[in-house]
Amino acid sequence: MWGTFMQSVGAAWLMVSLGAGPLYVALTQTAGALPFFVLALPAGAIGDIVDRRKLILFTETWMAAIAILLAGVTIGGHLSPVLLLVLTFALSAGDALEAASFLGVIFVIARWKRPRHKSTTPPETLSGATVAALRYVRYSPAIRTLIIRSGILMFFASGFLALLPSVAHEASRSPMGYGLLLGSFGLGAVLGALTMQRVRARWSAEAVVSSGVLIFGLMTLAMGSFRALPILGAVMLVGGASWIVFISLFNVLILNHTPDWVRARVLAVSMLVFQGAMAGGSAAWGALATKTGIHSALMWAGLGTMVSTLTAIFLKLPDETVDLTPWIHWRLPTVFSHDPAPTEAGPVMVTVEYNVDEVKAPGFIKAINRYGRIRRRDGAYQWGIFRDLENPERYLETFLVDSWAEHLRQHERSTRADRAVTERVRSFTSGEPIVRHLLYATANSAEQITEHSHQHKWDEWLPSLSDR
Repeated sequence: MWGTFMQSVGAAWLMVSLGAGPLYVALTQTAGALPFFVLALPAGAIGDIVDRRKLILFTETWMAAIAILLAGVTIGGHLSPVLLLVLTFALSAGDALEAASFLGVIFVIARWKRPRHKSTTPPETLSGATVAALRYVRYSPAIRTLIIRSGILMFFASGFLALLPSVAHEASRSPMGYGLLLGSFGLGAVLGALTMQRVRARWSAEAVVSSGVLIFGLMTLAMGSFRALPILGAVMLVGGASWIVFISLFNVLILNHTPDWVRARVLAVSMLVFQGAMAGGSAAWGALATKTGIHSALMWAGLGTMVSTLTAIFLKLPDETVDLTPWIHWRLPTVFSHDPAPTEAGPVMVTVEYNVDEVKAPGFIKAINRYGRIRRRDGAYQWGIFRDLENPERYLETFLVDSWAEHLRQHERSTRADRAVTERVRSFTSGEPIVRHLLYATANSAEQITEHSHQHKWDEWLPSLSDR
């Protein structure tokens, strides 16, 4: 971590020392953030389905190698602004002078004996895991809200750090001045973290986040208004405290609303948006600073940061806690002994037949549509609810899943937070819905069996109300 921070600091100041304009200086932050945008999603999928010990060991070794290369080019006097951006992109973190910091991480990870998690379902493929992550985010309103709000905020807030090296160079030609400002920012972050518990105990997450964003916007305006190093140090102190407040709360809320099976992937999507906004925002504010001046760009970035709090009007933060304990209330389907239903066979169609009194139909439709979102979130790529024209009290829910293996995983992805929606659906039905599983028929499978179906009682899919 120290190597990561030192590299970003050294790269930014080195860019200023090379005589590069504010655009190149800001692009240093873009080069550091862009790899997360490009690689975050596949990396998150890999993190959920492969041995994380080997993954971390490989990436840390790669970072050490790139850091050594960057050091050699710098010492040899062959470094240019463009080459610095390329190597910063390749490294994405780490500093030539702190390459040894990676050795400790490599040593620890190499000795890490990670406990093996035994899964009852077949392992996911890389492409399947990636699609599952995007599908989960798309059909999870809480996660989607958090990611969109953080992306909007980071586009404007990125101007603060992207233009800081140029501001520091104006205030003090010495790298010590830049180090002092960054130290003040870090100290502010520590102080902000220490007060977080008391602040969250008194105010809601929405109030804390909005306040932190407003203060950070004001500090961005102040950084564009003052030139004296002591005043800028005070600005950085307050800016660091407000930064850690909203950044940490966004991360905590995302973690609290993501179950274990998809956590690394959802964090990867969040990082993709976060770092993508950081990369794009840094480039945009650097370009604006080139045309209008550094201080003018900071004023616009500060105003934009403050205005971003208005997103709370239509993108309200979700509750801070939600019960994501796995809720295995479905029994695994029993297949015919002569039709083993290979795990990768598919697609699979699942149908659920409900009996609903006509008076209760409007409420049932609303409830089942909410339930359909959960079906899609956990694995279905197509979902629908149909009414029987010959029997107005009969409704048929259908959804398609890519494979039998994916449907087996779908059984394990339900959480206790889904229970209220599930029981809401049940409150509008009478009798026991009939569940069928149908495997896509091919010429080969037709020789054995053309339709694989199995009926379940209602308590195999939804728990009884007494099971509370």
